[in-house]
Amino acid sequence: MLVSLENVTFGYQGVPTVENVSFSIHENERVGLLGGNGEGKTTLLKLILGELNPDSGSVFLKNGIRIGYLEQNGGLESDSTVFGAMKEVFAEDERILSHLAAAEARLAQAEERELPALSSEIENLHKRIAARDSYHVDVRIRTVLGGMGFDGMQEQIVSTMSGGEKTRLKLAKLLLEDPELLILDEPTNHLDLKTLFWLEDYLSGLKGALLVVSHDRYFLDKLTTRTLELEFGRVTSYKGNYTKYRGLKAEHDKEQQRLYEKQQEEIAHLKDYVDRNLVRATTAKSALSRVNKLERMDILEKPRHAPAPPRFRFEYGEKPYENVILAPRFDLYADRKLLLKQASFSLARGDKCALTGDNGTGKSTLLKFLLQESGAVSHAKYAKIAYYDQENADLDPEDRVLDAFRGPNPSLSQTDARKLLAGAGVDAEDVEKKVKELSGGLKAKLSLAMLEARRGNVLFLDEPTNHLDLPARESLESALREFDGTILFVSHDRRFIEAIANKIALIEDGALTVFRGSYREFLDRQNRETPSPEKKEEKTPSGNYRSKEERAREAKIKARVKEIETRLGALEAEEAELNAALIAHAADYLQVRAITERLEALRAESDALYEEYDTLI
Repeated sequence: MLVSLENVTFGYQGVPTVENVSFSIHENERVGLLGGNGEGKTTLLKLILGELNPDSGSVFLKNGIRIGYLEQNGGLESDSTVFGAMKEVFAEDERILSHLAAAEARLAQAEERELPALSSEIENLHKRIAARDSYHVDVRIRTVLGGMGFDGMQEQIVSTMSGGEKTRLKLAKLLLEDPELLILDEPTNHLDLKTLFWLEDYLSGLKGALLVVSHDRYFLDKLTTRTLELEFGRVTSYKGNYTKYRGLKAEHDKEQQRLYEKQQEEIAHLKDYVDRNLVRATTAKSALSRVNKLERMDILEKPRHAPAPPRFRFEYGEKPYENVILAPRFDLYADRKLLLKQASFSLARGDKCALTGDNGTGKSTLLKFLLQESGAVSHAKYAKIAYYDQENADLDPEDRVLDAFRGPNPSLSQTDARKLLAGAGVDAEDVEKKVKELSGGLKAKLSLAMLEARRGNVLFLDEPTNHLDLPARESLESALREFDGTILFVSHDRRFIEAIANKIALIEDGALTVFRGSYREFLDRQNRETPSPEKKEEKTPSGNYRSKEERAREAKIKARVKEIETRLGALEAEEAELNAALIAHAADYLQVRAITERLEALRAESDALYEEYDTLI
């Protein structure tokens, strides 16, 4: 057992946030922690970490447990380079390798009487190095940095990076630290789809336990085997991932309601019997027995149900012409940087198109570019575009919520405005607040309600699920599936994309490629395709076909990469054999010296190959 909470209660200003909570996390468990916004998930994590002390109850941790914690939007702070910050994780490996180098240097000058002790020391150091895999530290760092999207950024100073990059880098460092319990609070924020898939695969092979808070249903389904739900301050444990949890929770709630209603019927029946028979001499005894039964009864608490999720409904008046958006040839820039050259894009009536691609490739920029008619972009007659901005830039922080909503919709009465806001989950108390006083989730719901009020027949959505809890996301999904208009959207939520999109537009390597079909079909095709130098349909970032010479050069590079990988494998195998031989011949001074010299040669060749490898991939 790594962590155990027993009857833990904690609150702020006398109001419990968590109450009588009990659960345990065991070695190698994969646990998802769910709960609505503001339910207290982060509070629960801080109780486990010891950053908060319970008002009552106990939190037990395994002695000496190593916990890694990624705080939501909590980034790495360092004045080192990216690679240097990761290298700090392996300070002990550096010390051992330095110790070995010094021992091997002494061995060359040692007198015969010193050899047994030195050989034994070197043998022990090799055992520790093999157990820690210290020779491959740089490879592990490069692997994680590459997977987390830091290729080409290894020499950048951490303090110069954006908040999102620092958060990703903190996660990369935690992965390298390999803790016994890894706690992740919304780890998929700031990750593009490519990085998300890589992280899921990496965490699937993690040796330790995992406790994760996430709104990413794909992520939870892939990684978790148990789900803890925090609701009304209580924690309920369900076996299985998110999808399994949903079914089990529905059954659990239904059974709790059935048991409560059955007991209430029994109580009413007993009370009725007592009321009718207690005063009668002939039946008083049996009535008293029912009184005693009522007094002994463990009265069930009335089941509480989570508030209904927001309700969205997107409607419009007139339909646009068939070709809603036409952009036959355009260049796309962001801050003078060319993102797409001579690209083309079209959107037909009824298309529900997801814009995908790595962070920084220009998805939001393209969305905004297509939003406005220009010499390169034309909109169909009667096309009415309603735009959802993930930054909520159209909201004035100082406005009252009701005024912010009615400003663009002056024809709406107060009653209709309040009704729309309430349906979106912005209640009567919140509409009187200033916009700046709202949580991220409430701002998102306000913006979605404003989107509804615009009655657009074409919806442009930039990360609409950000800040929404799972019930709100699923409600939005349902509304957009029912919407028979046209949608162009950017999202990192793969379940959201899968539920809505019938067309995928991918920005990759400076090119825009469109695939008609579902997101799952798109992923299947991506997985089947293996790029080949001979594939004539492959294009350069500028959109031109590659020349024969370019394809031949790429083929040569790929062949060399294969050679290096084969040679590195052979070097690792020989190194393992030599380490075993070093232990076997530890008492033989001449053998130890010869083996040590060969190991040094192998490492020098390995380092040179890795340097070349980095220039090729």
